[in-house]
Amino acid sequence: MTQTAIPFLFLRGGTSRGPYFNRADLPEDRETLAEVLMAALGAGHPLNIDGIGGGAAVTTKVAMLSVSDDDWADIDYFFAQVSVTERLVDFKPTCGNILSGVGPAAIEMGLITPSGDETEIRIRAVNTGARVLARVQTPQGALSYEGGTAIASVPGTAAPIGLNFMGVVGSSTGAFLPTGHLRDEIDGIEVTCMDVAMPIVIARAADFGLAGYESAAELDADTAFFARMEAIRLEAGALMGMGDVSKSVTPKFGLLAPARDGGTIATRYFMPWNTHPSMAVTGSQCLASCTLTPGTVADGLLIRPEESPANVVLEHPSGTIEVLVDYDDTDGFELKSAGLLRTARKLAEGRVFVPASVWKG
Repeated sequence: MTQTAIPFLFLRGGTSRGPYFNRADLPEDRETLAEVLMAALGAGHPLNIDGIGGGAAVTTKVAMLSVSDDDWADIDYFFAQVSVTERLVDFKPTCGNILSGVGPAAIEMGLITPSGDETEIRIRAVNTGARVLARVQTPQGALSYEGGTAIASVPGTAAPIGLNFMGVVGSSTGAFLPTGHLRDEIDGIEVTCMDVAMPIVIARAADFGLAGYESAAELDADTAFFARMEAIRLEAGALMGMGDVSKSVTPKFGLLAPARDGGTIATRYFMPWNTHPSMAVTGSQCLASCTLTPGTVADGLLIRPEESPANVVLEHPSGTIEVLVDYDDTDGFELKSAGLLRTARKLAEGRVFVPASVWKG
C-alpha cells in the first residue's frame, strides 16, 4: 500500500471549513500528526492543490474529536491551523467557527447520542482549556442541518447552533491583560493586548491612517500596513509572555473604528498574515470584551452599553456578528460568559489519503 486512508467528515463550521477527524484515527505524537495534516490539507501551495485545503486560512482548519475524560465535558476538541503556503501547523490557538461543527460531528461519529429535539453537548477546547456549551438541533432525536438561521459570509440558512463560551479569560496567556496594562505603546501606536478566547493585539484603525471600513482585499493589498502591523505584533507577543511568535498565528491583530452601520463598533481582524473575510468567533469575544472595558483603545469610539449581559454588535467586512457578553465591571472587568449563534453543515464524508511515507497508520 502506497497510501494510508484516514476516515473523516468534511464540514463547514460557521465561516470556516475543514476536515473533522476522530482523534483515535490519527498519530499520537505531534510531529507525525503535523506531517499527516499537512499532507491531507496540501500545505505549502497557494491552492493546496495536493490536498483538500481550500487555499485560504479559513479553509485549512482541522478539528480532532474524542470522548473527554474531563469531569465537566462530553467531548474534547483539539484544533490545528494548517498553513496554506508554508509547511507549518499551529496547535496553539483554537477556532470558534470550526467549533460550531464539533457538536454535529460528534453526533455523526457516534461519540454523542442525541437526546430530544435539542441536544446539549459540553465541549472542552483542548488547546486553550475553554469550556463551551453547544446546543444542537436534533428534532425527534435526529441531527438536522436545515433551518432558518443566517450568518454573515455564509449563503442561505441552516439550523442554529448556540454556543456559550465559559472560562475563556486568559485562555492562552493566563491573564486578561497579559502585559499588565490597559494600553501599551509600540512603534508609536497605542495597543491593548487582551486575552479572551484568543490573545489579540488591538489598535485603532485611525492610528495607522486607515478608516477602519476598508474591505479585506483593500487591506491585504496594503503591504506597508501589514509590515508595520507584523512588527508591532511580534513585539507585543514578547510583551505578552508568548515568546517568539514569528511562526505562530497568535497573537492575532484587530482594528477598531466607530460603527457606521448601526452596530456597536467597526472591526477588522487579521489571521494574522491576511485579513479575515468576516470575523472569528474567538476573536469576536476578545474584541467585544475590549469594547466593554474602560481604559482600552476602544475609549472614545463608542457609547458603552451599561447593562449586563450586553449585546455587542461587531461590524466586519461581510456584515455583523453579535456577541452576548455576561460580565461584571464592579471591580475591573470580569467576563462570565459569551454567547453566539452559528450554523454548520456536513459537506462530505469518507477517507482522505496521505502517503504511507508520511504515516503508515
